[in-house]
Amino acid sequence: MAEIGLGLAALGRPAYINLGRDLPADRSVAAMRARAHEVLDAAYARGVRYLDAARSYGRSEEFLGGWLTTRPDVTDVTVGSKWGYTYTANWQLDAEVHEVKDHSVATFERQLAETRALLGRWLDLYQIHSVTPDSPALTDGALHQRLAELGAEGVRIGLSTSGPRQADAIRAALGVKVDGRPLFRAVQATWNPLEPSAGDALAEAHDAGCLVIVKEGLANGRLAVDPPAAVAEIGAEVDAAPDAVVLAAALRQPWVDIVLSGASSVAQLDSNLAAAGVALDPDLLRGLAEPPAEYWQRRSALGWS
Repeated sequence: MAEIGLGLAALGRPAYINLGRDLPADRSVAAMRARAHEVLDAAYARGVRYLDAARSYGRSEEFLGGWLTTRPDVTDVTVGSKWGYTYTANWQLDAEVHEVKDHSVATFERQLAETRALLGRWLDLYQIHSVTPDSPALTDGALHQRLAELGAEGVRIGLSTSGPRQADAIRAALGVKVDGRPLFRAVQATWNPLEPSAGDALAEAHDAGCLVIVKEGLANGRLAVDPPAAVAEIGAEVDAAPDAVVLAAALRQPWVDIVLSGASSVAQLDSNLAAAGVALDPDLLRGLAEPPAEYWQRRSALGWS
């Protein structure tokens, strides 16, 4: 079965689009750093070994790098980060623009230097953030060459996807080669009972040897805060909270390697981790799927809070 990893999007910046964030009223840098380290400590103690950050997740790389620096006994984690979005909110909750997307070689070079300054030797996986089928990152030969050079240094190269055509982006990425070899060796995509449309493409990626990571398994909190009746009913039957039921469905997909928890507190983390013990036929939730265009439209309407 797949394992649960910890994503730091909700812990690295004061405003995010997740519903049900469990954060203190004080969202200063110091308070958020303390909360991130608290959750990282708990995650590691409970066996979590994959940690996910991004340049656009505020200070997530800084918080993670600082945590790793002060815990020399932590030697068995895998660290992934992402480039392609620049965080622009300047720690403001009500910023007009929170992040700006750009997949150019220049942005890659700048953000790789920033990531290395914060994560250094711990960087194992570097992904292009939020690739869609029309992204220039899928066709830019100069970028591909530069990514391949990073890959030759021992960093796994991957991409994350978003939008209603995730499957198309994944399949296009699987066809990208440099010197006859596949460039991308990891795919991180949204998959949950409301938006399972990337499943077949993720299975193809898994069969091609890619590490497959599921993000937004709780639909940015929708499935935990206001779960459909079917989720609540199953939870009552198996004595599990809605978030554990939903994440269990992702963990039991045969093509998945890692399912990310987006927990913002130790309590949320513990509830998410309970998914590993939930015996569930994921087909029981198949009827919850929304048309992808509708799902992503609703996601884009979520407010930053």
